[in-house]
Amino acid sequence: ASRAARYAALARAARTLGGESAGSRPPATVLLGHTADDQAETVLLGLARGSGARSIAGMPAASAVPGAPDVRALRPFLGLRRSLLREALASEGVGWFDDPTNQPDSPVRAADGTPLRRTAVRHHSLPALEEDLGPGVVEALARTAALLRADTEALDSIAREHATRLGSEPDVDGLRSLPQAVRTRILRSAAIAAGARPGELTSWHIIRLDGLVASRRSGACLHLPGVGVELSAGRVIFDSAGARRRKEGHGRA
Repeated sequence: ASRAARYAALARAARTLGGESAGSRPPATVLLGHTADDQAETVLLGLARGSGARSIAGMPAASAVPGAPDVRALRPFLGLRRSLLREALASEGVGWFDDPTNQPDSPVRAADGTPLRRTAVRHHSLPALEEDLGPGVVEALARTAALLRADTEALDSIAREHATRLGSEPDVDGLRSLPQAVRTRILRSAAIAAGARPGELTSWHIIRLDGLVASRRSGACLHLPGVGVELSAGRVIFDSAGARRRKEGHGRA
């Protein structure tokens, strides 16, 4: 919640600075201070969760501000270590703010009372890896993220081309003819476009959805967060209204 609130505040400031209220200019670009250390932490957290390539690819150098697709964000320091950035700021007399929730003694804790996962990775896991494996672990993880992001973006581009050809109700045989990495991307995008909630749509859901397509059983159904899916007449049909009806019916039961 605090992360979403921070990004929402940045987006509001960008729109104000850009003069959006007057309709004269687009929102200002937001510069974020993520470093190579933040990228390495993101990669490790993704690996620990068993995430797919999209998460392990880390943060892009340029993207929209999360939750604000109209506001552009840049991360110009992803190639720098946090310590080097701090040294540069100190040498120029520029101050900075350290988020207190990133400290091990922060009162903000995980549900089980332990430090937040990113805090644990920052202060324990990464230092332990560098002690055991030698220096360069952070740079290596950040490099892995960059390489994987290039592959991910290429697969995303291929998937978009096939998704355009297949339409909003893709045919099962057309999907089955594609490599799994392309097929699952198409299914995920189609589900989100139909109303699935991206923040709740996990790799487990996509695996089940892909299994539904593989079954080819007409009438087979699946409930995803925010949308229902059914195979009908050889096509994959996404129905957000059907998902709501099933959820309401389950609640009454």
